[in-house]
Amino acid sequence: IAIAIFFVYVSPVWNGPVASLSAAIKADNDALAASADYVQRENELAAQRDAIDPAELSRAEVMLPDSVDNVSLILDLDALAARSGLQLSDINVAQTKSAPTTSASPVGSADLTLSAIGSYTALQTFLTGIEQSARLLDVTNLSVEGSDTGVYGYKMSIRLYWLR
Repeated sequence: IAIAIFFVYVSPVWNGPVASLSAAIKADNDALAASADYVQRENELAAQRDAIDPAELSRAEVMLPDSVDNVSLILDLDALAARSGLQLSDINVAQTKSAPTTSASPVGSADLTLSAIGSYTALQTFLTGIEQSARLLDVTNLSVEGSDTGVYGYKMSIRLYWLR
């Protein structure tokens, strides 16, 4: 009778619903272990982030901000130009694009075109100021219009970057 009960009831139940429940429990345990690893890694990364000096973190945020903020950049460039002796005019922001070349990049960029008038020394001072700026900027194009008076016209394109 015990052998018959085993083959008729116990074996089909053990190999059917019990086996599928056992596999589901194993999958859930694997997912639980993976989530525990994820939480541990998340805590490690949070500890590393908290260990970063706040001053260095704010410098990094200035260098590569999380938004475009064209207005403050234009005001900063205008102040730099005024200190350098250049007069800015005709400032335009071109369409934004991803940078450097892939659309999946976490860094976006925009091209800012501007015209300026001033001496060559003023231009050198302005470009040195851009080079030493805390914000990540690239001068991508520069053209000079000649003059006999020593006051030249400049057209330049500046690429600015931000985190998406």
